[in-house]
Amino acid sequence: MAGITLASAVAMASAPAAEETSSWQSSFSRDEFQSGDATLRYRLFTPVPAAAGTKPPLVIFLHGAGERGDDNAAQLKHGVVEFYKRQQKHPCVVLAPQCPAESMWVKIDWSAPRGEAAFPEAPERPLALTIELVDQLIASGQVDPDRVYLTGLSMWGFGSWYAAALPGSRYAALAPVCGGGDPGWAKRYLRLPLWAFHGSDDRVVPANRSREMIEAIRAVGGEPKYTEYPAVGHDSWTPTYSDDAFHDWLFAQRRGGE
Repeated sequence: MAGITLASAVAMASAPAAEETSSWQSSFSRDEFQSGDATLRYRLFTPVPAAAGTKPPLVIFLHGAGERGDDNAAQLKHGVVEFYKRQQKHPCVVLAPQCPAESMWVKIDWSAPRGEAAFPEAPERPLALTIELVDQLIASGQVDPDRVYLTGLSMWGFGSWYAAALPGSRYAALAPVCGGGDPGWAKRYLRLPLWAFHGSDDRVVPANRSREMIEAIRAVGGEPKYTEYPAVGHDSWTPTYSDDAFHDWLFAQRRGGE
């Protein structure tokens, strides 16, 4: 798909699925992005047009393993609604792609206690398609290229760490939730505003996966933010995305710190 526009994305929205009875879910257009013989399903929310001459920021929201599939709906299950609820204060375009079942954003062992030398050089196809789609949205000229925010939970907590470190700076801020990365890539995050989140009692992805990334970035001179919720398990996304302070921080970031 070439020359994507936000207006056309809204126009191409299909009728809401039967299970989508909430008005907020039906406000997200349904579409597919095609590149070669590969297809990525995604949902897109476009805010009410702002004042002339202004462009909305773009939030890229990446789901966890439990929301993989081909229904183009499950990826809205966790966290996305919190961005919708705050549109009056923080209007933004929200992109929520869906990773196919049995696929991964980045091939990595989520349960491993440490992540040294864990990241591959090339992303999995769904993530590569997501990055290609993001580049097209930015190139459309209809979002603020200096306010592109990347966040994700669990499986995409890993994917967001990975995507933010790839060559070609696209992002104004990174907010990985209950994920992890490769401490050997720490220098790649030095100029990126970053706030990571984890539950201390997470038994799916050990909290050490976030701790070691924060420690590694600080060791090379970075100043990332980190919140670890005491006595919280894998669901650290609910307290994160429902926190107004998180949203205020995220939308205050601009690429280049301007």
